[in-house]
Amino acid sequence: MTTVIEVTNLTKRYRDTLAVDGVSFSIEKDTIYGLLGRNGAGKTTVMSILTAQNSPTDGTVRVFGESPYENSRVLSRMCFVRESQKYPDDATPLHAFRIARLFYPRWDQDLADRLIEEFQLPVKQRIKKLSRGQLSAVGVIIGIAARAEITFFDEPYLGLDAVARQIFYDRLLEDYAEHPRTIILSSHLIDEVSNLLERILVIDNGRIIMDEDTESVRGRAATILGDTATVEAFVTGREVIHRESLGKVTSVTVLGTLTAAERTDLAASGLDVGPVSLQQLIVRQTQHASPTSPTDEGALR
Repeated sequence: MTTVIEVTNLTKRYRDTLAVDGVSFSIEKDTIYGLLGRNGAGKTTVMSILTAQNSPTDGTVRVFGESPYENSRVLSRMCFVRESQKYPDDATPLHAFRIARLFYPRWDQDLADRLIEEFQLPVKQRIKKLSRGQLSAVGVIIGIAARAEITFFDEPYLGLDAVARQIFYDRLLEDYAEHPRTIILSSHLIDEVSNLLERILVIDNGRIIMDEDTESVRGRAATILGDTATVEAFVTGREVIHRESLGKVTSVTVLGTLTAAERTDLAASGLDVGPVSLQQLIVRQTQHASPTSPTDEGALR
């Protein structure tokens, strides 16, 4: 694989706040990544630095082997779409698309027109008067139609309803299959996007805690449910990432792949074994970051 982004010991500090804490990772060409983590974990800060919209306190960033800062050769090959995207007050979606067409050399106007129709976007209405969903549609259309070699989506699709989000996922995957490029998706809707992701980066409190191929993550945890004493005996010595009890029944989520023999023993002991989704796994490993709502999966952003 060809590395298109190389990050080494990246640190970003805002006065007394350490937003990114010495992270190192690489991004490979023509791969869909999920950049996942809770609110305030450092995801947007990392993406802003990679796209030269912010500067690091320490560490190095190389995109296509070069520093992205004030580097038009690099910046013209990247597209960064974010939820809080700003536009001039009198701009319309048509204006935004025309500017994008001039900036991105691989822009596909036919694709943009098809997406405009699918999202039912009023292209001549001022952007400041668009609904949140329509504003989100502007961003995702630019992100897909630009066909930039590296595209960052910082949750711009949050304003879309379920149907529109599915259109986004479907069209992104279809176009990626025909025109491969590197895509980095930041999302708290992990189960929705999990089938798109080929690799995941999980950031927690400014540090990378998971950098793995998505397939290798699936099945690495299981939930054991049943009689408390029997469950506790089975999980002794295992890494437990979540435990809940109600009366004499306990549910424990453990890391590690269960063997066929272990599953047979569990069934014989009257214990149930359930899979752990990618979202549940990441929530369990980052929920310590929220002292007030430790089980609020919706807070994972």
